[in-house]
Amino acid sequence: MLALLLGACAGQGVKRAPPEILPAAVAAEREAGRIARVRADGEWSLTGRIAVSNAGKGGSGRIEWSQHGERYEVALSAPVTRQSWRLAGGPGEARLDGLEGGPREGVDAAAVLHEATGWDIPVEALADWLRALPAPGAAAPRIAAGPDGRPLSIEQAGWSIAYEWPLTGDLPSRLDARRGDARVRLIVDQWQGAEAAQASGGAGR
Repeated sequence: MLALLLGACAGQGVKRAPPEILPAAVAAEREAGRIARVRADGEWSLTGRIAVSNAGKGGSGRIEWSQHGERYEVALSAPVTRQSWRLAGGPGEARLDGLEGGPREGVDAAAVLHEATGWDIPVEALADWLRALPAPGAAAPRIAAGPDGRPLSIEQAGWSIAYEWPLTGDLPSRLDARRGDARVRLIVDQWQGAEAAQASGGAGR
């Protein structure tokens, strides 16, 4: 079930842009501005490629993520196998459609997804981690900043998320999230939202 056998998103090479080197105070100020701009944008979406693995279970495919405030809708599809599913919800509710046997529902999106697929994906926190922001309400994060102030990695709630960035912009082009045997890799092909124009073009197409 859900054998999303598209080419793994690590299969296409991406040349990382050299980061701008800034004085520490300037880098910190610039990052504070980035965080404020990104958090102010509650309506955003992305399209890209995702690969998921967890204790021998995994798959890959196309992903579309739409965020409207605290509500989200995530669609994953593999054109080769013509399999797809859609996860939608918000605080305290989640519904997973597209599986054999009918939809699954629950109060925790990550638990619903794990029970149905065996994948460990921190759905609610990922809405922030995708944009290189620490997730509110989770454990205190450890952030490793790059020479331009943007995060190279965030460690939070047992997860370690590494980022790659376009030359300029407020949104990352790649992330690699890991916790134990669980791994989520994502390449962003396009962002849409208030800061999307700055981030487009860094997704390694």
